[in-house]
Amino acid sequence: MSQSWRDRIDAAFSGAHEYDRHARVQARVARRLAERVGALDLPDAPRVLEIGCGTGLLTEALIAQGVGGEWLVSDLSPAMLERCRARVGEAPGREFAVLDGEHGARPQQAPFDLIVSSLTFQWFGDKAAAVARLMDWLAPGGRLIFTTLASGTFAEWRAAHSAEGLVAGTPGFPSAADLGTMHPMQEIIVDREVEEHGSAREFLRALKAIGAGTAAARHRPLSPGALRRVMARFERAGASATYEVVTCHCRKAAS
Repeated sequence: MSQSWRDRIDAAFSGAHEYDRHARVQARVARRLAERVGALDLPDAPRVLEIGCGTGLLTEALIAQGVGGEWLVSDLSPAMLERCRARVGEAPGREFAVLDGEHGARPQQAPFDLIVSSLTFQWFGDKAAAVARLMDWLAPGGRLIFTTLASGTFAEWRAAHSAEGLVAGTPGFPSAADLGTMHPMQEIIVDREVEEHGSAREFLRALKAIGAGTAAARHRPLSPGALRRVMARFERAGASATYEVVTCHCRKAAS
């Protein structure tokens, strides 16, 4: 991912002041991931790294699941990190740090027993390389488990563009099958979340509110007339938006 693209993503999320009000899908995905983490056979006091904490939806859900140990909670955006800190509070064994999950330096707290992330990896330019780097940060037997978006995401919005002979500016996500080839997976799970919107304008407003309104690189904005036609088609189809969510679970070999 280019520096300019990463800066745009950082700026979008830092400015997403109404994130929690619109992040209904993100909250459900975080709770489901936390439940899966809570069911893992982790050490009694695991060393945990969270990548891309955002406003703390996953952090809070993991706490509710009773996941203890020594935590390093991180995000690329200082503003989001502070919102997470405010949400879950300070606690013994809980550190907060600004960290680029894709390119950042290995934290001094490594190796970790668990690296976990919810809906952050879709913003990485080279997911396979990021997974390989993070696997090196794990202790023997450690686990990397994360959720990310796959190619079925926003299919309805893209279909509305296609029907008008246009291409949507939403980022292109890999297929679930391609995600499964990044690294030997212990488990890969595909879930679909459908969010209903009252209108196309409401859908676009929600995307901007959660920081996901950044158009794909090199996308040329539609003319006002073309955008109105796409919005009308989207609304006639029901104004719903699908999120194809893939949970990837990798485990490092025990020594």
